[in-house]
Amino acid sequence: MLQFQNKYRVPSARAAWWDYGWAGAYFITICTRNREHYFGDIHGGEMHLSHCGLLADVFWHEIPNHAHNVELGAFVVMPNHLHGILILDNPAPVISSTDSVETTEATETRHALSLQNTNTNPGRTPAQNRFRNQGKNTVSSITGGYKAAVTKHARRLQLPFGWQARFHDHIIRNDTEYQKINDYIETNVQNWDKDRFYGP
Repeated sequence: MLQFQNKYRVPSARAAWWDYGWAGAYFITICTRNREHYFGDIHGGEMHLSHCGLLADVFWHEIPNHAHNVELGAFVVMPNHLHGILILDNPAPVISSTDSVETTEATETRHALSLQNTNTNPGRTPAQNRFRNQGKNTVSSITGGYKAAVTKHARRLQLPFGWQARFHDHIIRNDTEYQKINDYIETNVQNWDKDRFYGP
């Protein structure tokens, strides 16, 4: 397998040895464009969500209503980024290796364009019209559908907003790592001044 990859593997931002539709827990980080504080600000150790921050929060919690076999772990909206754990319950082989990757925007851009250029189907409920990734169940399609939904409704409300062109995903290897990441997310607001995304 390694010889095959060394000879034929095309450079990619994804982990080529992993199918991102497989069962597993994934640590997701998504930043705003230029790390602007579109989601609100932190004062007195508490996150105060802006209108865009409320959209980011609400639509994340709607993900299980629009993707199959998905559960949500810890989640937090910060001023210029968010962290969340996606848990996919699809069949997958056990792989002990780990990788940390940056995911391209291509799939997400297609989702965003389809949302902008497709009229709402009157036969669908408002909740069903928010996400358009019903046909796939991968980390990329789920996250892309989520980003597109937030963008669509921010524009509908004429709110200044933009996502960074990539998002970061990390395959969580085991229970110990899961707990460490969970604790990091849950204390992120309190440790904002130590965060690598910290800025004015």
